[in-house]
Amino acid sequence: MIIILKGIRGATTVEQNTKEEILDKTKELLLQLIAKNNIEKEKVASVFFTATADVNADFPAVAARSIGWVEVPLICAKEIDVPNSLKSCIRILIHYNVEPNTEIKHIYLRGAKALRPDIK
Repeated sequence: MIIILKGIRGATTVEQNTKEEILDKTKELLLQLIAKNNIEKEKVASVFFTATADVNADFPAVAARSIGWVEVPLICAKEIDVPNSLKSCIRILIHYNVEPNTEIKHIYLRGAKALRPDIK
């Protein structure tokens, strides 16, 4: 059996820069990514989170720890501050080990839907 590394993308926005909002919205996005892609924790190689500069009340990765991803390598970074870009945004990139023909479903919630209007 051949296994390859694929990226699963997702993003969401928060209304307020609070710990509760960041963790709630990140957890919601993670759970949807897990459900839509049948993600098995053991096959997750790592997860990369970014947030815009106005989202700094907590680390989005804390939400992954809260769902039991305690042995998965996680990292957070600040998104590039491009003029006129989407604000209050959290992005996720899951590196996932799967068979080559596995279909990936990327998920964009709330205001982040504007990032990928081609994805319904």
